[in-house]
Amino acid sequence: MSVRAWIWLSGATVVLTAGCASEAPVVVPAAEPAAVEVAAASSGGACRLLDFGVIAQQTGGKFDVAAAVDKGDTHTCVVRAERALLPELTLSVTDTSIDTTTFTLDVLPRGAKKITKLGKIAYRQTLPKTAKVGPAAEVGWLATEGRLVTLRWTCPKGTDEAEAEKVGGRLVTLAKALDTRRL
Repeated sequence: MSVRAWIWLSGATVVLTAGCASEAPVVVPAAEPAAVEVAAASSGGACRLLDFGVIAQQTGGKFDVAAAVDKGDTHTCVVRAERALLPELTLSVTDTSIDTTTFTLDVLPRGAKKITKLGKIAYRQTLPKTAKVGPAAEVGWLATEGRLVTLRWTCPKGTDEAEAEKVGGRLVTLAKALDTRRL
């Protein structure tokens, strides 16, 4: 390269660099924080038995928020979708020493359908709508390791009982998947 070409190239670089210095700095906006998927189990209590993926697989329901409370021997978990109050899935687990006879006499709701191949004894029922919510599907059972378990799916207002009955069938499938899990 000739000296003349080198001087011209150096001068062009200085002019280009100087031109850039007088422009306003480019501001890159901060990226939105990445959404972090949290497991239902991280809420503790009965939520340790639940998994959002398993719920979706067994029921078709998409939930992403879980809350737990423990009171005495009872552990409860409620799951919902972040942007909707309903539907809502509630799992309640209570340590118990009752047997199947006591369950039948004291726990089994009148008119409930008995379920086979779930715990020692189990039932399923559809509860009527109220002024604030739609009907609810419920599955309850006496687990083999001394636990009384209830799963309840509360439907949004406007849901008919036939749809709640279908949800009840899917809850039975979920209950069977949960039956062997431990707190």
